[in-house]
Amino acid sequence: MSDVAAQPPTPPVANARVVYLGPTTPHWRIDSDFGDRSVIDEFSRRVMARLVMLPPHDPQFRRNRERVIRDAERENILLDWDLGLPEDAD
Repeated sequence: MSDVAAQPPTPPVANARVVYLGPTTPHWRIDSDFGDRSVIDEFSRRVMARLVMLPPHDPQFRRNRERVIRDAERENILLDWDLGLPEDAD
């Protein structure tokens, strides 16, 4: 076994909040509080490609939401969701 020192967590490079706008298209909006605009724009394009026609109650939404979460983790982006639902119903 090799001894690998644990790297301290790095601070997020950006913040993205995915907001559900309701049943009419477009369903989603991506907001950001901080971070490089080019990083946020690129992430927003990928998120919208996955969610553009999906409301939260669609079965495909759950799979695509997991993909968005993994993408944010890879990019070190702090991700929040606002689905317009109470927290315990999420």
